[in-house]
Amino acid sequence: MTRTTLEAGVTRRDVLKVAGLTGLGAALYASGLERWLPRALTAEATNQVPFYGKYQAGILTPPQNHVQIVAFDVQTTRRDELIDLLKRWTRACARLTAGLPLGDSDSLYVPPEDTGEAEGLSASHLTFTFGCGHGLFADDRFEIGHKRPNLLRELPAFDLDQLDPKWAGGDLVVQICADDQQVVFHALRNLTRIGRGIVKIRWTQTGFQRSKAADATGGTPRNLFGFKDGTGNPDVSQPAIRNKHLFYQWQDGSPWMTNGSFLVVRRIQMHLEVWDRTILKEQERTFGRDRASGAPLGSKDEFASVTPSKRTARGEASLPKDSHTAVAHGSGEAQLLRRSYSYQAGINETTGALDAGLLFLSYQRSPEQFITIQRRLAASDRLNEYITHRGSALFACFGGIQKGGYIGDALFA
Repeated sequence: MTRTTLEAGVTRRDVLKVAGLTGLGAALYASGLERWLPRALTAEATNQVPFYGKYQAGILTPPQNHVQIVAFDVQTTRRDELIDLLKRWTRACARLTAGLPLGDSDSLYVPPEDTGEAEGLSASHLTFTFGCGHGLFADDRFEIGHKRPNLLRELPAFDLDQLDPKWAGGDLVVQICADDQQVVFHALRNLTRIGRGIVKIRWTQTGFQRSKAADATGGTPRNLFGFKDGTGNPDVSQPAIRNKHLFYQWQDGSPWMTNGSFLVVRRIQMHLEVWDRTILKEQERTFGRDRASGAPLGSKDEFASVTPSKRTARGEASLPKDSHTAVAHGSGEAQLLRRSYSYQAGINETTGALDAGLLFLSYQRSPEQFITIQRRLAASDRLNEYITHRGSALFACFGGIQKGGYIGDALFA
């Protein structure tokens, strides 16, 4: 039977599997209206986020409950093998984000096409966001050396950094997010399996935030210090703000990055035991916000403007100039989209302290936006007493993947 393709890697048969060829699914199919199934049924009933589009999913997408950041080193030196992998990854991602298994094989005498641990689960708002590091352009092994953006390089060293090399670098990166941790793992496992022999994992980091299902308020997530984190994000629903602060444009010098963005990954250990012995007043003055409401000190609204010079009736600064909120905000000229998660990785075997903290992820049109803010924080943020930066990496994320195309196709054109 001929299988009409609805989009690369997803067929009419696949869509009917998602909808179920009973009830509404059968009625639509019989009436010839099955073309509406992807929009009418999959987005609502199966918690899908479109894989194809102008921008990659996972940037503007509301943050899901779980994240896995995976950096790969490319082992092959053949351009055609790398391109073939990116095409196979594209087909796999299109199926997985549609809530479908990777294949239909049920033969007992060959390994299954899909590892099976997500069978019966919805897509859970699964997203993939792909990018590349400066190492992919090294030695011009894939004939793309001349296309490396000047901004794509190692991030500079910042005061107080204590970086571990195991959390740095990588030729390729993928941010995998979903509301179900098993769906995230299934995606990671199968991308790794498909890439075996072509790429190998360099490092992987797992993060979480409060469950959306358990938090009906939909408020700003709290970090492991108990404070709301991410309040100061720019309003990227506005096209002008997206273009100014978030997405790279062709006139910036690297056309293949159009509608892409730079991703900064920082692993920040939080010294929870020290923080837990600190009085609430000092915690709030350190973070610069009221712990309960999230409002800047001296204000009542979480989203009030940050005014470090504002003073109380007694002449005291309501918001200390060296508080994290005040220093991060600065004059407000440098903005970026934070998409951070908490992490927990057991205990430090030497100290017995919890190894936990913030998996800081930010997207910006230029790495200079992050560098400007981080230099200020490293120099005068009073929160530095309670944190240590352990990992650092920078990647150039591709623009959106179009139907019929593949991940990073503009780079290899």
